[in-house]
Amino acid sequence: MCDLILPDLTALLDRAAHAAEAFADETRRAVAKLTAPDGKVERRALDAEQHVVHGLAWAAAYAQTLRQTAVWAAELASQDRLTEREALPAQLLAFEYLNQLAGGVAMNQGEVFRPGDLGLDGSRFSGLIDTLRPGASQAVKTRIVALLDAARGQMSLEASGLDETLQHIADQFTAFTARKITPFAQGWHLRDELIPIELLTELADLGVFGLTAPEAYGGSGMGKIAMCVVSEALSRGWIGAGSLGTRSEIAVELILAHGTEDQKTRFLDKITRGDIIPTAVFTEPETGSDLGALRTRADRAGEVWKVTGAKTWITHAARADLMTLLVRTDPASKDHRGLTMLLAEKPRGTSSDPFPAAGMSGGEIGVIGYRGMKEYEIAFDDFEVPDANVLGGALGQGFSQLMATFESARIQTAARAIGVGQAALDTALDYALQRRQFGQPIAHFPRVANKLAMMAAELLGARRLAWFAARAKDDGRRCDLEAGMAKLTAARIAWTCADNGVQIHGGTGFALEQPASRLLADARILNIFEGAGEIQAQVIARRLLEGAN
Repeated sequence: MCDLILPDLTALLDRAAHAAEAFADETRRAVAKLTAPDGKVERRALDAEQHVVHGLAWAAAYAQTLRQTAVWAAELASQDRLTEREALPAQLLAFEYLNQLAGGVAMNQGEVFRPGDLGLDGSRFSGLIDTLRPGASQAVKTRIVALLDAARGQMSLEASGLDETLQHIADQFTAFTARKITPFAQGWHLRDELIPIELLTELADLGVFGLTAPEAYGGSGMGKIAMCVVSEALSRGWIGAGSLGTRSEIAVELILAHGTEDQKTRFLDKITRGDIIPTAVFTEPETGSDLGALRTRADRAGEVWKVTGAKTWITHAARADLMTLLVRTDPASKDHRGLTMLLAEKPRGTSSDPFPAAGMSGGEIGVIGYRGMKEYEIAFDDFEVPDANVLGGALGQGFSQLMATFESARIQTAARAIGVGQAALDTALDYALQRRQFGQPIAHFPRVANKLAMMAAELLGARRLAWFAARAKDDGRRCDLEAGMAKLTAARIAWTCADNGVQIHGGTGFALEQPASRLLADARILNIFEGAGEIQAQVIARRLLEGAN
């Protein structure tokens, strides 16, 4: 075994996870005293104490990341597959995360949660941190960069514990991305083009849009880990490509779980084949994450519903053929209980005529990143949807139907974030090894090497956490807590990787023509959509305070 790997590493990783879990549990009890003094969470107190409430979410997410990293390392060790390529980033991650829990976890660039905020003592970690310290030495970080160099072009998920089928899928989509996406992504981004329809066709042929759907409806019947593997591989080339399957995943889940047999027959095969491109139409200009306050209404007129209102930040809306459209069908209601989900069909638009449908208009929202599918605002004025397209024929159930899809959406978003972060590491590593200053590659300078090593360590942990959530979903367990943690941390890590990638490139990374600048813009959206970081932390903490397992 490499002499840079700590003795009894798997036991040390287990101890680190246990220490983090104990701290997260003590944090939960301290926050509960402030927000649930009588055993029931008080909404006003939860809002008033947001800083420590959200700190609880971050502490718990870090603890779960360390636990899943420890479990993964132990499994590899039991198979004699724990090499320095896996061990060195894992021990670096444990050292760094325990230090952050002890001294302060950065919830973003300007907000740090510290143990002292709750009167807790961060020094409890000092002995274990000292034991782990040799595992995070400069020699370790330098060696991690050398290992990254040796593995360039290889699958980042190698030796991760994937079974043969999933490893084949990972290899297939990594190779496809390297050939069909990565070389063209920067041009598509700079020209602000829709993703070529030919690429959609190829992805449909590869089964991307029906990956997790049952075979009876044209899908592959695979699980959410497969979705993570594919989403990461595609997003490593371009987040736009990695995001194509999200709306199909949401639409298929909605229809499978809640649709009538007629709706399943009419829509599922076509979605999984890529013949129907769906889009999710939920957000409104004044509501944001408060979906219960939606105003867009649908009024019954015989056998149709007439939709009136405005939606915004609708991804891939012009090209879509089907909208999963959340509307208010009970005008007397003021909250989520009056919302209904419609399967609203529309003609496919073009760049010049995005919405060629009666009762529907809209325009593009220019964005700095996450291009390729484009963002739109949409206005509805008596836009008609047949009564047969009310999801499941169930009025007033739209909110609860939608909530059931959030687990998968957030797991998939975590995978996209990992792909973007991995791309940032790839480009930064390539540049750091090629760029020479003062007679040597800049990768040999400690401040550059340390950034690269920490990117690798955090991506390793994020992947473990995302797959843990995916496995829970595949097992049929409630996993909104795990999915939320995966999305929360992976989004922050993608931004950190992208930001450090630009820093390593220096002025070159600030240039529009450099992929590093695109990755920075793409990474920024990840902490906003599918639940902004603040909303995500609030949801995680509330679940913990309510006694979630």
